[in-house]
Amino acid sequence: MALSSSLSRDPVPSTAPRRLAHLTATGLRAVTGRHWTLRIGAVVLALVLTVLLLTPWIAPYDPAHQDLGQRLSGPGAHHLLGTDQLGRDILSRLMYGGRFSVSIAAVTLLLSAVIGTVIGAFSARRGGIVDEVVMRTTDLLISIPDVIVALFLIAAFGTGYGMLIAALTIVGWTPFARLMRGLALEINSREYIEAAEALGCSKVFIVFRHVIPNALRPVLSLGFLRFGHKLITVGGLSYVGLGVQPPDSDWGAMLLDAQPYMQRLPLLVIAPGAAIFVTALSVTLIGHGMELKRKRRTDAS
Repeated sequence: MALSSSLSRDPVPSTAPRRLAHLTATGLRAVTGRHWTLRIGAVVLALVLTVLLLTPWIAPYDPAHQDLGQRLSGPGAHHLLGTDQLGRDILSRLMYGGRFSVSIAAVTLLLSAVIGTVIGAFSARRGGIVDEVVMRTTDLLISIPDVIVALFLIAAFGTGYGMLIAALTIVGWTPFARLMRGLALEINSREYIEAAEALGCSKVFIVFRHVIPNALRPVLSLGFLRFGHKLITVGGLSYVGLGVQPPDSDWGAMLLDAQPYMQRLPLLVIAPGAAIFVTALSVTLIGHGMELKRKRRTDAS
């Protein structure tokens, strides 16, 4: 009895380490198997987002607190990046300003991707005059720089957080619509689409159940690649005074405020400029890595 009992218990401790080792090896292969640009971009972006999410708890000062006696002071023990022309802590303003810049770019990108994807999918599905109108509209908007259209809309209808998002969304859906249309035309020729049509499925059902889900990977890659462009556009509009309005601030507004004092304290310009560059680069690296991975899968198939 004792022998049989011990034999029945032996496989448990012997298989558990093997299972743990197998799971660990699988996880390592999943991480190391990705392109280096995706890994580096993901790590940097995770660090940036963590800092921005924890800003209310880890920021050393209120970003609007002024201490005129410490104006334009260099980095030190009390102010790690120094202070601006009003004695406000640069590091705190950089952290809070990043929350505005990244959130505006992210919300704008999400709305643009959803709108453009839906329009492109239905345009390819409907065809005819509808498809022609949609494509000519995208050609027109793509031929004009996003900043020019956004400047016109904001100058005509006002500034502010909501207007900035609306303006950038209006000009930002076209790349997603063009990409989705091309993908949808190819997907519409597949057998399962013909089977769905034979079963009497509606165009709406086919688009949302079959077309869009099978085209999400390229759309997601494009979204990551476009994020940097959105972030720079947000900063550019704030730099010319048409973005987030005081007392709120973002990285572009910090660049505008720092311009008259950049020779005296270059860190006023370097800090927000580096924040924009690092954040935009990290997301672009993720998109580049995803696109390379998708191409490898396509070539392998």
